[in-house]
Amino acid sequence: MSANDANDADMDRLLHGSCHCGAVRLTLPAMPDKATSCNCSLCHRLGGVWGYYGWGEVGIEDAGGALTDYVWGDRSLRTMRCRHCGCVTHWEPIEPKAGERHGVNLKMFPRELLERVRVRRFDGADNWTFIDE
Repeated sequence: MSANDANDADMDRLLHGSCHCGAVRLTLPAMPDKATSCNCSLCHRLGGVWGYYGWGEVGIEDAGGALTDYVWGDRSLRTMRCRHCGCVTHWEPIEPKAGERHGVNLKMFPRELLERVRVRRFDGADNWTFIDE
């Protein structure tokens, strides 16, 4: 195996994630160039770090109907979690339209993925701005 093959295999491994029990599997189309850690009332409790992708770009496999949702606020988004192990895997628009995006919880992927991504801190609790810019 060449060094490029090893790098490709490592990248492929990083782009595949799952909830704790494995009933929900996620495949990213590419490494995120950045991620967001938000402190809004929900994200603060979830502890997720979000990578954003265009609607339909992320592969999501839901074994046996494992995904369930939580909807609140203006009811435009739903947060998806595994009904078996409780891990929050992603959020998505309730009624997706062309050009919309969804957020994927990058903590569902190997730890090394987040080590390679710039994580920005977003103040979703008070002023809706990035704290670290």
